[in-house]
Amino acid sequence: MDSTELRIAAVVPCHNEEASVAKVVADLQAAVPGIVVYVYDNLSTDNTAERAREAGAIVRHEHTKGKGNVVRRAFADIEADIYLMIDGDDTYEASAAPLMIKTLLDGPFDHVLGVRKQDETGTAYRTGHETGNRVLNGVVGKVFGENVEDMLSGFRVFSRRFVKSFPAVSREFEIETELTVHSLHLRVPHTAVPVGFRDRPAGSESKLRTYHDGFKILALIIGLARHERPVAFYGLAGTLSWLISIVLTIPIVIEFYNTHEVPRFPTLFLGFTLLLLGSLAWTAGLILDGIRRSRHEAARLVYLRYSAVGSDDVRAIRPGGDEPTGGVTR
Repeated sequence: MDSTELRIAAVVPCHNEEASVAKVVADLQAAVPGIVVYVYDNLSTDNTAERAREAGAIVRHEHTKGKGNVVRRAFADIEADIYLMIDGDDTYEASAAPLMIKTLLDGPFDHVLGVRKQDETGTAYRTGHETGNRVLNGVVGKVFGENVEDMLSGFRVFSRRFVKSFPAVSREFEIETELTVHSLHLRVPHTAVPVGFRDRPAGSESKLRTYHDGFKILALIIGLARHERPVAFYGLAGTLSWLISIVLTIPIVIEFYNTHEVPRFPTLFLGFTLLLLGSLAWTAGLILDGIRRSRHEAARLVYLRYSAVGSDDVRAIRPGGDEPTGGVTR
């Protein structure tokens, strides 16, 4: 299907990006003719909104700090057939957008991830961030049973039914992890495309706090593992509790068999308590697994309410109302 027949919206979250946002908007408009660029200004203290508006973007404001809050607001407000999300720091090559959109349509896919690739001499991908990204990719891959190439990438393309079925509960930089996990647990058609990655322009500073945000993302992954793999999560805790209980109680049972006495009653009590806690953990895991299945079925039904991108009736559900030109502020 020709992408010019579809309504394509770009979501550009920004916080103090006056040095780069105008170029991002211009590059997107040059790469994808007819694209509507929405710049969401997230409590900027510089001239980000003015630079974006001058470049021809529709500027909106999200007054709750955090990239996750911006994405949740944008996905709720904007009506389109295809959604493109890209950071406003000009580190991603916007020229990759047409290929990502074409890949989405040709699949058809519901989620196309832009995997960051930088030149050998590039310094945009700092060593600590690259290592942390690999670790988090590996953790998510183990939890959900599927390899993830660049979970923290901020350059993605989505179908309408992906966006409108995405709950978006994250507040800050964990939003990329939540997007990836939503794609995995709902098992929507998805793929990845290499995209260029470069240094920030002069005068632009990274908002990512390596350790603070890294631990928040790791905590989110643990929470998602608890919700999405409850049998494995609680089963592991229950099994460990059982093993410790066995180690503690077997010597006492042997001693009781030989002497008919229980000299370490507190240890025996602890052992039986751990045995009970392990049984409760397994029970909780099995119950929550049933709830998880019901949640996935409900989410799948919501996802199926929307037509696949490129289908004959995709334009029949397209509501109007958003302005296609710049200069509008909300």
